Amino acid sequence: MRDIPKAQRATSNKARPVFVPDFCTERQRPLVLAAAVMASSMGFIDGTVVSIAIPAIRSTLGASLDQATWINNAYMVTLSALILTGGAFGDRFGLARMFSLGVGLFLLTSVACALAPTPDTLIAARLAQGAGAALMIPGALAMISRAYPRDIRGRAIGIWAAASGLTTAAGPLIGGLLLSVIGQDAWRWIFAINLPLGLIALLLIRRSVTNDTRRSGEPIDLIGAALAVAGLGLLAWTLTHLEASNDIRITVATGVAGVAALAGFVLHEWRTPHPMMPLRMFANSSFTAANLATFLLYFGMSAILFLLPMLTVSGWGLSEFKTIFAFAPLSGFIALFSTAFGRLADRRGPGPVIAVGASVVAVGYAVLALVVPGQSFWYGVLPAMGIVGFGMSMVVAPLSTAVMVAAGDGQSGIASGVNNAISRIGGLMAVAAMSSVATIAYNLSGGTATFGERAAGDPHVAAMGMAFSVIAWIAGSFAVFAAAAAFGIRRR
Repeated sequence: MRDIPKAQRATSNKARPVFVPDFCTERQRPLVLAAAVMASSMGFIDGTVVSIAIPAIRSTLGASLDQATWINNAYMVTLSALILTGGAFGDRFGLARMFSLGVGLFLLTSVACALAPTPDTLIAARLAQGAGAALMIPGALAMISRAYPRDIRGRAIGIWAAASGLTTAAGPLIGGLLLSVIGQDAWRWIFAINLPLGLIALLLIRRSVTNDTRRSGEPIDLIGAALAVAGLGLLAWTLTHLEASNDIRITVATGVAGVAALAGFVLHEWRTPHPMMPLRMFANSSFTAANLATFLLYFGMSAILFLLPMLTVSGWGLSEFKTIFAFAPLSGFIALFSTAFGRLADRRGPGPVIAVGASVVAVGYAVLALVVPGQSFWYGVLPAMGIVGFGMSMVVAPLSTAVMVAAGDGQSGIASGVNNAISRIGGLMAVAAMSSVATIAYNLSGGTATFGERAAGDPHVAAMGMAFSVIAWIAGSFAVFAAAAAFGIRRR
């Protein structure tokens, strides 16, 4: 602790009240909970459903693989970088106000996404949509904490988690069904479906919150937020263009600028008395190990979930609806077994459970890499994803436990926010880097078009399979490293 700046030590122990009795009445609490569920569902769905729609978006808008990557990553850049700041805005200017502002921005940008005439327009809309989600998602859980007293808050958060998980899992299913039944342009309805959910959430908040108090005091870390957006955005752009040899100097210069911005972010967070990401928390080796495992696991999973629909839909010619069943084991096993493995982590410590779970995930990715060249979905891809899903069900709850225990009393909120941001940063970097790796592997395998493009010919399909196998092996390697990192998590 002696090397931590005094200003950070002074603010590290400030306790903030959670429950505010006059935030809403007891009868209005379910309305706050319903609004939080609807808003969180919108944010989570738009973070996952786009991957199943990418082949259709590429087909109708004529998007390249780089543009398709940024249709996903633009949302993740602003959401990853701003999600911690979004929570601070709620504390400073009023939770309901900032939540409503986030929902409103999310709805406007969802309309822009649905009407986008070009890939670049869609990328710009997704960038703004991520900023709206960064205000909306942390505000949802914070409002539940402010509306419900401690003795019943756990049940309310459990309802929020279950309902949000159910709608998030249903989102890709609905998206795949729309694309299979209506056709390629149905991807626009995936964004338009946010409108009724968001409008109902706004109406519920307007009718339920009676005293949206502001909290003066700590300033918001705008400099940190700007450096995080710039650093993550530039680095993601660099990783996306690793395969482009014709502009290597621009790529290198962009990468250097991104690294410099992230280095500036770390230096600023270390020196500022009010950091958005308190670096002092990483002095705890268990906290660092848990977040490293989080980054590695979500890196691999995000790469697989983004690129798999391109392989099965564009390469193998399967429908989007059938492809959705490859996603089902993840949400299904996590819903069924997370609670049990969370209790096991409480008894045995989270480290061993995470290590075993990450090892199972690695086995699943290895099986996936081996079966993909055979182009068997039901007897190859689906069982492999089942193994991955079972392994992930072993790590989700124990990772949260490890982060909370390592952070200590009074720091659970910021610890959860940091862990959430790191998981999203892992997904952002994965989609950026693995898109380039997939392109390189596809070209080396004799591909005749581009990875993820709808094109005929056995060489194209075979090259896509080989490229995806490379991605699966890399994801498996990251899972092995995550298992190793889990041994650094102490029980207490």
